[in-house]
Amino acid sequence: QVQLVESGGGLVQAGGSLRLSCAASGRTISSYGLGWFRQAPGKEREFVAAISWSGGSTDYADSVKGRFTISRDNAKNAVYLQMNSLKPEDTAVYYCAADWRATTRLRVGIHLYEYDYWGQGTQVTVFS
Repeated sequence: QVQLVESGGGLVQAGGSLRLSCAASGRTISSYGLGWFRQAPGKEREFVAAISWSGGSTDYADSVKGRFTISRDNAKNAVYLQMNSLKPEDTAVYYCAADWRATTRLRVGIHLYEYDYWGQGTQVTVFS
């Protein structure tokens, strides 16, 4: 089993930045694909960003391209999401997720069903 714990959320003014962290425990995640998703009030959980198990491939939702950057540190068993130029519409609970079948995929996972382990989420609130 893999346990994921997010941190780094908070309250930030529009245009500001935040860096989310997700620490994994229970098992090394070096062969796992990792992703970030978010869920705003009254909306479904949606894909934000993903990174391949090797770190060589990433993908982003169109709404965050050019503003958010996903990265991973296998030595620390962690994944990060650097969020710049934040907008009020980025307000949501952000979840990290791990895909243990990543080495069998030809691309990074962008769908919820491709992920097996989830964190409890961290709140990001952007005010104008």
